[in-house]
Amino acid sequence: MALLTMMAAVIVAGCTKPDGPSNGGDNTIAHEYVDLGLPSGTLWATCNLGADVPEDFGDYYAWGELEPKEVYDWKSYRYGNFVNERYELTKYCTDSLYGFEGFVDDIILLEPADDVVQIQWGTDWRMPTREEWEELLLNTSSCRTTVNGVEGWLFTADNGNSLFLPAAGYWWNGEYNEGLGLYWSQLINKEFPYRTWGIHFNWDQCHVCGSSDRCRGQSVRAVRVAKRFS
Repeated sequence: MALLTMMAAVIVAGCTKPDGPSNGGDNTIAHEYVDLGLPSGTLWATCNLGADVPEDFGDYYAWGELEPKEVYDWKSYRYGNFVNERYELTKYCTDSLYGFEGFVDDIILLEPADDVVQIQWGTDWRMPTREEWEELLLNTSSCRTTVNGVEGWLFTADNGNSLFLPAAGYWWNGEYNEGLGLYWSQLINKEFPYRTWGIHFNWDQCHVCGSSDRCRGQSVRAVRVAKRFS
């Protein structure tokens, strides 16, 4: 119990005061972030999109979609068609094999208009890049732990600040899969464009992976560039 209390205290202590108004999105809501002293200066939001505290799961989103929904599958996916029992992409496609009627646009990074973070929180915030997830892993010590009864992954930086990602699971084909942490990045998998890169963790390992089908309902954690407000 003492260990859990200490970890929760570390997370709270690592929170910086909320950011000021941002451009676009809802300017009436402030969002807390943590400075982990990363080389890039990237600041990480302390909570998932749709959550109020670090251990809350928050909302789930398919990649490139702007709203939570009832069912996450290829039939309901915003940028895909389900034709003859196969999915065919209509945006963000690098291979005609997976594009609708051979469609290819070679767009590999999520555009601002499709970034739910920018739409909801404004242009000072966005979804993380693959490189930012890798930087987080390389520049912190991390482990699976429990905070207020919620399993997740804790990243602790040399400056003493910490970031907690709850194991919120994911939704796929009408089913909820628990116990895992799957978080989106901006980047699709160029070899298999129906998939994207992000961070995945289970009970004993955490890594950056490019195997999440874009139609899944997964968690979103926002980032912003280093900035201080008086």
